[in-house]
Amino acid sequence: SQLQCARDLAYAVQTQSQDQVLDLILKASKMTGEKKVVLSGGYGLNCVANYYFLDRLNKEGIELYVEPISNDGGTAIGVALWGFYMISQSMEKLNGRDIYLGFKYDYTPDYITEIAAKFNAIVEDADDSRAVELMTTKNIVACFQGRSENGPRALGNRSLMFDPTFKDGKDFVNEIKHREYFRPFAGSILAEDVHEWFDLRGMKDSPHMMYAVSCKEGVEEKIPSIIHVDGSCRIQTVSEEDNPLYYRIIKAFKEKTGVPIIFNTSFNLGGEPLVETLEDALWTLQQSDIQYLYLPEYGKMLTVPNLTVI
Repeated sequence: SQLQCARDLAYAVQTQSQDQVLDLILKASKMTGEKKVVLSGGYGLNCVANYYFLDRLNKEGIELYVEPISNDGGTAIGVALWGFYMISQSMEKLNGRDIYLGFKYDYTPDYITEIAAKFNAIVEDADDSRAVELMTTKNIVACFQGRSENGPRALGNRSLMFDPTFKDGKDFVNEIKHREYFRPFAGSILAEDVHEWFDLRGMKDSPHMMYAVSCKEGVEEKIPSIIHVDGSCRIQTVSEEDNPLYYRIIKAFKEKTGVPIIFNTSFNLGGEPLVETLEDALWTLQQSDIQYLYLPEYGKMLTVPNLTVI
């Protein structure tokens, strides 16, 4: 069938291209003698290939770092870093883990009330337990906090959260986000629990969601909505240091369910960019069946009436 031909082509492009890129990495290492490799550019976002590289490069004693902002914007960042070091002659190592680099917003309670009224949203006091209660009763909860993520991954500041234990969760969320059926989802897991659930192939953690890693035996049955057909999941390990408010939500979810991981997908609809402002967030809810917007910094839950736009 035409559909199967498309699937076969996608598989062939994936497997053959990752073999070619692996050859380039090995050739570069051999030519330079370097055993530490940085992968960037658009192909660096290929989480399946990155995990494949880990296995092969470990056998060659090569350490891999994948730049989390692996797109054309990364070129500009690289030039800026080069300029900084050349001009300042600084030896300071910048924190490469912090990629929450969007604008900072300090919303007042009056502004939140005002913007909510514009979208007919109800504003209520809420805590993490309320967000978890909604997720575990099959509701998508949008999380909006702090500065937005730089790069293409939603890492808890502009994320849609859901309970990964629902068997039909993948189809449920894809339909609401207006995405193709075959698109997989990611999981955000407490950093201290990751090695009990996933095989990181020698990595300590995966804070930027750059690898689609294999789950361990028995895990797929526990979190079926975020495990792909090949037994993998694109994961984000979350530590209290990296993102304290998001860490707190996941911990509350674990306390209620025993599962230290939540279903995480980007806060946008199919074909739309990631939300940036509170107004963007409420507009997105208004255009979809997503009703709940959690603002953990302010202890507020905004509920938008279900007015699905066809």
